Amino acid sequence: MFRVGNFRNLPYFCLKFYRKQDKILHRKNCSALKEVMNFPRQIMVSVEGNIGCGKTTLLNYFDQFDNVETMQEPIEQWINVDGHNSLEQLYQDPSRWSFTFNSHALLTRVDLHTRPPTKTVRMLERSVFSTYHCFIRNNFLSKDLNGLEFAVLKKWFHWLIYKHNLGLDQIVYLKADPHLCFERLKKRCRKEEDPVPVSLLENLHKIHEEWLIKQSYGPLPAPVKVIDTNLHLEKLFNVYEEEKSQILCQAL
Repeated sequence: MFRVGNFRNLPYFCLKFYRKQDKILHRKNCSALKEVMNFPRQIMVSVEGNIGCGKTTLLNYFDQFDNVETMQEPIEQWINVDGHNSLEQLYQDPSRWSFTFNSHALLTRVDLHTRPPTKTVRMLERSVFSTYHCFIRNNFLSKDLNGLEFAVLKKWFHWLIYKHNLGLDQIVYLKADPHLCFERLKKRCRKEEDPVPVSLLENLHKIHEEWLIKQSYGPLPAPVKVIDTNLHLEKLFNVYEEEKSQILCQAL
């Protein structure tokens, strides 16, 4: 069955995400999508990983290329919701604020994902997919979200990706030791992150592994490129240079 829809703000049709519970099928498995691949479109790359794994460093590196637009996490929107610092409140009292923060986080992620394209490649710092599969799921497992709240966010997530036809072409997973991430987090001195315990980073690392490596939560929305970001910064830049074509889906 064909469905007319707005795919990435371009005149796409015949795209449908088939899902069963949490499982989103890989875009390349959608035969309808293959029929429209000749249309000009923007390549979507999501940079995923733990807090402090080096996502901003990678985005800053790729920002030098003329055909790449990078979109960092909407921190400014999270720390000022009509004068309220939702990120700070989340870390200070996750049981009280996890549902509120994640509802807003999904909304802001979709906003970044669906903005009109300006360049060939868009690189996102995390995505609506990791918001649900990693952060919302972690809040549920840690009992900061109850069953009803998790169920509501799950429905919200599925509706958003279906309504806006959200997809990815590439996932870049920056894999780093959670204790190294914790050291980096402390060095950057973001006041909202002062209450963050190392146990949170350990849990998020495990969940990213379950999602992207073991694929425990179902088929992934895109192929995964894993990069070891335990390396020194200079070595990382060499890796980015060597792997840039694959990271950007051959767009360079």
